[in-house]
Amino acid sequence: MKKVITYGTFDLLHFGHINLLKRAKELGDYLVVGVTSDSFDMSRGKINVRQSLIERIEAVKNTGLADEIVVEEYEGQKIDDIKRLNIDIFTVGSDWVGKFDYLNEYCKVIYLERTKGISSTMIRDGSLVRLGVIGDAPFINKFVEESKYVNGIEVTCICTKRADIIKESVKEFVSVVTDNYSELLSCVDAVYIISSPYLHTSVIEKALNCNKHVLCESPITINENDYNRLSALADEKGLILSEAIRTAYSTAYDRLRLLLKSGIIGKIISIDATCTSLRNHNNVTNYSELWNSICMWGPTAMLPVFQILGVEYSKKSIVSKIIDKDSRFDSFSKLSFVYPNAVATVKVGNGIKSESELIISGTNGYLYVPSPWWKTDYFEVRFENQENNRRYFYQLDGEGIRYELVAFINSIKAKKASEYVERRVSREIVKVIEDYYNGIDCTEIS
Repeated sequence: MKKVITYGTFDLLHFGHINLLKRAKELGDYLVVGVTSDSFDMSRGKINVRQSLIERIEAVKNTGLADEIVVEEYEGQKIDDIKRLNIDIFTVGSDWVGKFDYLNEYCKVIYLERTKGISSTMIRDGSLVRLGVIGDAPFINKFVEESKYVNGIEVTCICTKRADIIKESVKEFVSVVTDNYSELLSCVDAVYIISSPYLHTSVIEKALNCNKHVLCESPITINENDYNRLSALADEKGLILSEAIRTAYSTAYDRLRLLLKSGIIGKIISIDATCTSLRNHNNVTNYSELWNSICMWGPTAMLPVFQILGVEYSKKSIVSKIIDKDSRFDSFSKLSFVYPNAVATVKVGNGIKSESELIISGTNGYLYVPSPWWKTDYFEVRFENQENNRRYFYQLDGEGIRYELVAFINSIKAKKASEYVERRVSREIVKVIEDYYNGIDCTEIS
């Protein structure tokens, strides 16, 4: 039996892909197709891949041409696969001529002419999303700089009351810098919102009523009724309303969740998530303009709790150190959730420092993500017998900004909200934060 292998990303599978697979199949009796993993694509700069690994594998499988599918995850894997699978022929598109000649040492290399006039890049770049940014945080500079690495999107306008914080290099990249939100909405297709959480509802509502898609820093609102109303408005208008919790879009976090679903650490009993940062509040005159601990870090810290254990907890409690009662500005809060078969503890601090790690404990072992866990490109699965411990590494570019932008564009093009942060999770985050502001299940410490 003659075995053939080929590799590719197979993003947005099209006729060109299928034609290549058909011709590869004709070279032998058994076709192995290697689909590149998200992390390997990203390590090679392919940040504009639209579909997840699972979607791309499923698309290849549905062609009926692959006898076997493998995932390509690291440099040099082609040699390992060829030797392990006893491959006779390696084949790839003619645009790679000469690139894989070194594989002739292990099998025959054949370059196939690609189908002219079509490519995934052409499909991806068929239209450009013009994005506007609104807010007064220096983070705007980082966001705009990272957006340059993502195909299919262009930041065309910034709306801010603090034009002085915008770098000159960013101003040169963006067409318009204004303090007029209506002006921004007149020249964009979508908006990214990093304004104060108190303003989110009005800013989002105006954008949606102007038929603009929205990517908003979490929490989307601090009131559940507002969240439900805005979600319904987005659905009614066929618009995307997405939550910008960057951790949710990272490869490492995605792989972490998949591993947990496989039961690698047994039944999950406890989750402990800590997110803190040091801030000096000595000269603050208006706390309402600042992000407090529960809004700045609460959504990120609650994300793994609600995505892994669900939102059907039986009891919660919040203990906070509040340094400004009028705005309910907390420099530290500890949230506890009790489930029928598990518990979770979330600690957040804006002005208090702790080891910002994530620990998920199970009946067979535990999963450990070191500080700062929300930016992780590395985590460990640990067991009683340390010889069984496993370490996992995944590249993270741009603190996850690129990843969430790609997901946002994909949602706009597909006209369907992504599931990186499910609505039930977003709603529960809003409910917990609303309870905090209303003093429900809350205890204050001095």
